[in-house]
Amino acid sequence: MGLFPFSKSFPVLFLLAMLLFSPTVSGIGANWGTQSTHRLPPEIVVRMLKDNGIQKVKLFDADYDTLKALGKSGLEVMVGIPNDMLSSMGSLKAAEKWVSKNVSVHINDNNVNIRYVAVGNEPYLTTYNGTYLRTTLPAMQNIQTALVKAGLGSQVKVTCPLNADVYESSNTFPSGGDFRAEIHGYVSQLVKFLSDNGCPFTINIYPFISLYIDPNFPVEYAFFDGNATPLNDGGTIYSNMFDANHDTLVWALQKNGFGNVPIIIGEIGWPTDGDRNANAQLAQRFNQGFMQHISGGKGTPMRPGPVDAYLFSLIDEDAKSIQPGNFERHWGILTYDGLPKYSLNLGTTNSGSLVPARNVKYLERKWCVLKPNAKLDDPQIAPSMSYACGLADCTSLGYQTSCGGLDARGNISYAFNSYYQINNQLDDACKFSGLATVTKSDPSTGTCRFGLMIEPYYGGAQPKYGYTKTTLALILFLWTIV
Repeated sequence: MGLFPFSKSFPVLFLLAMLLFSPTVSGIGANWGTQSTHRLPPEIVVRMLKDNGIQKVKLFDADYDTLKALGKSGLEVMVGIPNDMLSSMGSLKAAEKWVSKNVSVHINDNNVNIRYVAVGNEPYLTTYNGTYLRTTLPAMQNIQTALVKAGLGSQVKVTCPLNADVYESSNTFPSGGDFRAEIHGYVSQLVKFLSDNGCPFTINIYPFISLYIDPNFPVEYAFFDGNATPLNDGGTIYSNMFDANHDTLVWALQKNGFGNVPIIIGEIGWPTDGDRNANAQLAQRFNQGFMQHISGGKGTPMRPGPVDAYLFSLIDEDAKSIQPGNFERHWGILTYDGLPKYSLNLGTTNSGSLVPARNVKYLERKWCVLKPNAKLDDPQIAPSMSYACGLADCTSLGYQTSCGGLDARGNISYAFNSYYQINNQLDDACKFSGLATVTKSDPSTGTCRFGLMIEPYYGGAQPKYGYTKTTLALILFLWTIV
C-alpha cells in the first residue's frame, strides 16, 4: 500500500512493449478477495462482475470453485500464489505441479481466461522484515519455467504485486525516485526478470494509507479534484498523489535501466468504515475521481496512455486481519452481500451506477440484541462483549465510524448480533450469560447497519469460518468455566 505522496515523451520501444504485453481487455478491473466468514457463491459474483461491465479480476489464490465459475465468462483473470507458498515454489517440481493444477487445467478444461500469475502479495513489505526477500524471485522463476513447459509462456505472464514502499524519493519529487536502498538489489533483480520475460510490474498505490499514518498529510492531494497545492517537479506539475507516486516508480525503473517495463496498478481504492477518514462519501469521491482521471486514457506525465488498474476491492471481507487498521474489512465498493455502498459510475453500464448481486439468499430475518431489562453494570457485560468482538466483527464501532453514534446498549447489541450472524444464527450464539435475546425487529439505525447474514457457501470444501453447533457449545462451555 502506497505510503508517500509522490514524475517527455517515451521511446517507441515502450509503445511496442505496451502493445505486446499489456492486457487485450480494456476497462477497469477489480480485486476479488475471499477472506470472509460467509462468501457469496462464486457464480453470483461472476454474474455481478459481468453485470457491472468489469472485465478483469484479480484473485489472491487459485480457488477451484472460483476459477470454475469464471470458466467461459470471458473475464480476464489474475490468479495468485500466497506468500506462505513462496518457499515451496522454490522447488521446480512443486511449481510445475501448481501450474498444472491451478492454471493448465482451468485454461484447457474450463476455458478460464487466465492471463497472469501473481507470485506473492507485497512480499517485500517493510513490516515483513525481509521474510520473503530470498524466496520471491526463485518462486517467480520456477513458475515462469513451469508455464513455458506447459506451453503457456506467451499466454500467461508472471508478476508480483508490490507495495509502493519498495521505492522512495531522495528529494520528495517523483524525479528523485529509486528503489529503497536496503532492498535495491532484490527489487532490481526482480524487475530484470520481469523485463527479460516480457512481464509487467504490478504496484499497489494507496493514498488513504498515507492519510491514515500521517495526520499532516495534505488531504486534498489524495483526491483528483484539482484542489490541492500542486507539486512542481522541474516543470512537471502533479496535482494528485496517484500521478506523483506512480511516476516516482517510473523514474525508479528508468534509473535502473528498465524504463520500458509495463506497469499494472494492482490495487487502488478507499475504505468506507473503521476510521474517521473511511466513509462512503470519501470513498465515492476517491474512486469516482480515479475513474474519471483514467477514463480519457491520458495516463500520467511520465507514462501517457491507458492505465491498467484493479480497484480494491469488489466486496467487503469480514475475516481479514485488522492489524493494519479496522478499515481493512471495509474496502469493498459493495457490501459483503453484494449491495452497492454508494453511487459509482465505472463507465461500463447503461445506468451509470453499480449493479447489485442477484439472487442472494439470506438467513432468517432475526437479530441478536441485549435484553431490554439487562443492566449495564452487570459484571458479565464487559467479558461478553469482549468475547463477541474477539470472534466476530466490531470494526464498525468506534469514533466517527458508521456505528459511532450508538449508545452503550447499541454497541453491546451490535457485538452480540455480529457474533450471532457469523455463527449462522445458532440459538447457542445468542446467550451471553442470559444477557441477549433474539428479535425480529431490525435494530439498524441511521448509517449503522446491523448485519443479516447470507446463507453459508461451502462449495466443495468444509466451512472455513463459523462454528458447528457442537463446536460452538464446547467453546461456550469452556468460556463459562474459565
